[in-house]
Amino acid sequence: MRVRTAVVLGAALLAPLSLQAQANQPVPIKEFKVEWEGRPRDPYAAPDGKVWFVGQAGNYIGYLDPATETFKRFEIEQGTNPHNLIVDPQGQVWFMGNRNGRIGKLDPASGKIQTYLMPDPAARDPHTAIFDGKGNIFFTLQGASMIGRLKMATGEIKLVKAGDTPANPYGIVLDNAGNPWVALFRTNTVVRVNPETMELTPFKEASETSRSRRIEWTSDNMVWYVDEPRGFLGRINSKTGEVKEWQTPGGAGSRPYALTKDDRGRLWFSETGPVKQLVGFDPRTERFFSVNSVSNTIRHMMFDARTGIMWFGTDSNNIGRALVRPNAT
Repeated sequence: MRVRTAVVLGAALLAPLSLQAQANQPVPIKEFKVEWEGRPRDPYAAPDGKVWFVGQAGNYIGYLDPATETFKRFEIEQGTNPHNLIVDPQGQVWFMGNRNGRIGKLDPASGKIQTYLMPDPAARDPHTAIFDGKGNIFFTLQGASMIGRLKMATGEIKLVKAGDTPANPYGIVLDNAGNPWVALFRTNTVVRVNPETMELTPFKEASETSRSRRIEWTSDNMVWYVDEPRGFLGRINSKTGEVKEWQTPGGAGSRPYALTKDDRGRLWFSETGPVKQLVGFDPRTERFFSVNSVSNTIRHMMFDARTGIMWFGTDSNNIGRALVRPNAT
C-alpha cells in the first residue's frame, strides 16, 4: 500500500510505507434483513432510538427498532424513490425525493407527509441532506448540479448552481463554523458553501482524475474524501489547501464510497470493489486500524454518538450495525 502527499497545485510525493503498519482491530457487525427489499439505505438514528431509512428502489420510508429488531414501513407518493433522509430533534423525518424533485417531511405519529417542491423545474435529483442546527437543511441535487438550502420554518428554498459545467454535487457535511462542504463528484473538487450567500469556494483534490462521492470534516479543520476511481483516502487542509492521501487497504480497485467519523475523530469508509469492506482509519496515527467484511456495497453511513453505533445500509437489502465504540451495545 502507498501513502501519497501533494500540495494543492504541486506534484504528489510519496510518504513512508510504515504509516500503514498496524494490527487489524475488527469491530462487531450485525446486519438485519429488510423484508421489503427495495435497496434500503442511508439509515439515520432518531432521538427515540429508532433507525430510519429509505427504500430507494421500493419507494418507501421505514424504520428499524433496535430494541425489538422489528421494522415498520410508511407508504409515500409513487415515483418519489427517496435517496436519503434525516430526522430532526422533534422526530420529524425529512426525505429527499430523488425522482420527483421534492423534499418530504413525514410525521411518524400521524403518518402525514408535507411536501416541499423545488422552485426551479430544472432542480431534479435531490440527493443528500444535513441540518445546520440553525433551522436550515442544506442539500445536494446531483443531476441538476445544484446545491440547496431549505428554511424549515417557512419552506423557502434557495438554489445555486455548482459551476458552469455538470458537477454532480453528492456528499455534504458541516464544519465547526457551520459551513456546508460538498463533494462535486464529476470533478476533482470539493466546495465550501457560505451559508448566508450560498457562495462557493473550491478546493482541489490530489489528482485531476480524483472523484469523490462522500466527504467528512474533522475538528482540526481537515476535509476528508474518498477517491473512488483511484482507491485513495484523501485529506485537504481547509486553511492551506495542502492535500495528502493514502492508498486504501483494498488497493487501486477498492472503489471507496461511503465515509463518516466517530466521536473519537476516527474515520470509517466502505470499499465497494470486488471485496466489500468497512475500513477504519485514525487521523492521529495516520494508520488504517480496522478492516471488516460486509455483505455488499455501503453507500452512506451515520454514527450515533449517543450509543456508539454506526448504522449503514447494504445492497443486499440489509440495515447494518457496527459497534465502533468499545462500550457500545
